[in-house]
Amino acid sequence: MAGMQHIKYAFLSLIIFLVGCSDPFEEKIKQQTPITELRIQQLADALTDGQVRNASLIHQYAEKLQQQKPHLTQLINEFNKDATTKGPMYLSLLDRLATIKNQPSMFASKEDIFNELVNIYLAADPVLYSDALSDPLNVLADMSDGILPRVNSLSKAQSKQANNAQDFGTGEQLIGNPSYGSWTQGSNGMSFWAWYGMYSMMGDVFGSRRTSYNDWGRSRNYSYYNDYGRTRYSSPSQLKKQNDLDTRTKKSFQSRGQKYNSTYSKSRTGSSSLSKQSSTAQTSAKRFSTNSSYAKKSSYSKSSSFRNSKSTTSRSFRRGK
Repeated sequence: MAGMQHIKYAFLSLIIFLVGCSDPFEEKIKQQTPITELRIQQLADALTDGQVRNASLIHQYAEKLQQQKPHLTQLINEFNKDATTKGPMYLSLLDRLATIKNQPSMFASKEDIFNELVNIYLAADPVLYSDALSDPLNVLADMSDGILPRVNSLSKAQSKQANNAQDFGTGEQLIGNPSYGSWTQGSNGMSFWAWYGMYSMMGDVFGSRRTSYNDWGRSRNYSYYNDYGRTRYSSPSQLKKQNDLDTRTKKSFQSRGQKYNSTYSKSRTGSSSLSKQSSTAQTSAKRFSTNSSYAKKSSYSKSSSFRNSKSTTSRSFRRGK
């Protein structure tokens, strides 16, 4: 009997040990995955039904701009995709979710998987997503030579003055956003911005000069992505690449005895009428560790109920005073 009692206690101890060693994030992942999947589907429905405010404005701006500048139809149509489920931002959310489901080994821990699921869930909030669309929307506004007003943003001149920023040309709101291009290293060792596909027309059509990271990192202007949405609308590996480039640039300046402040260390001035969700996301982003174990390990890199966000910009094309 004593032997049986000993075996019983040993078996119970083993069960307790195994339970204690189980990953506490396993159950959280099982619960969060369908919630995140549902949120992405709800976003798709909202885009299709015209319930995402800035997506609707993108369609309106695109139609108006095609009448004004028909020679830019191909580029305008590319930006019009941002208002649909075929846009690079939406496709990026699907791609990140697919990586979690099909390539979980690319994450260093279950905690990293859970954190990415939550980030995708937040990014798919229709109100937050609408704010994120203010960048491509305002590129269309800038392409109109001032006929179409900017949304959720100060004028280019106002934000440029407020941030003591350089002018990097039409489309500068999208520089640094991995949905539209990437930083590539030239033969001289410097990194320059290279647009993806049709977006390369930005430089060709508007004659924008080649943008180096050294200049942009120090003197960029405001954009929603870089100042509010970066941690939500980037995969961990994309964030790691951005941080690594910024660190290399800082070391390069230091080796020459020059000072360099990280381009992400201070938010630029320029937002207006953004949702509470964006303000909350920005606050939490400052506490978000972009050097997570997943970001260090991963080689992967690719590109609630809904309510309308408030904005001082009218749905018509009237200019404000």
